[in-house]
Amino acid sequence: METILTSLRSELSTIADEKTRKQGEKFFKEEVSMYGIKSAQVTAISKKYYQKIKNLEKNEIFTLCEELWESGIMEECMIACQWSEKQSKYFVEEDIELFERWISKYVSNWATCDTLCNHTVGSIVTMYPKLTQYMKQWSKSPNRWMRRASAVTFIIPARKGLFLDDIFEIAQTLLIDTDDLVQKGYGWMLKAASQAYQQEVFEFIMKNKKEMPRTALRYAIEKMPEDLRKKAMAK
Repeated sequence: METILTSLRSELSTIADEKTRKQGEKFFKEEVSMYGIKSAQVTAISKKYYQKIKNLEKNEIFTLCEELWESGIMEECMIACQWSEKQSKYFVEEDIELFERWISKYVSNWATCDTLCNHTVGSIVTMYPKLTQYMKQWSKSPNRWMRRASAVTFIIPARKGLFLDDIFEIAQTLLIDTDDLVQKGYGWMLKAASQAYQQEVFEFIMKNKKEMPRTALRYAIEKMPEDLRKKAMAK
């Protein structure tokens, strides 16, 4: 397995581009470490090397993912997210504890948070709905990335009309959070939920808009008709 990672890292280093790295860094307020490789290239390399490991046991693949996470390098973390998500059909409930640890220990920017949670964590919660209890715990964490994770985990399930009550509970917990990335996260979650439950989400927003930060509010109403957006934004 070490040979796979050595080869993978060698290829990433070979195609790294300084201009792409500098452009990528501009998307983040916090300091990030990256090679400087465009997303499409990272995905292509991820798929190429996954073919070499796809017959390994799930836990062996998770071990490789952990090593990629440990590097702290954006592109390697993204590949870890893609590889873990490809194991979704083998997920068991207990895997949530590993994913929770990855968020707590390794996630340090919105991109890795969203990629891991939208797909890997979102998949396991859809498979095992009682795991939403973890998101409710995360929403109260002092770690900003855990709090954002509690919301963005629901993005894809929300679009399918799932977990509305849990989504409202998370949004209520995060309602007056002062971190703009958490505000954007739960606003995005509400926006996703509005695709299936526009009226219910609108009513939630109207009930809470006096307390809801404008950043979260703007995200939440983005997909709504203009007349509803105007009502929500009116002071």
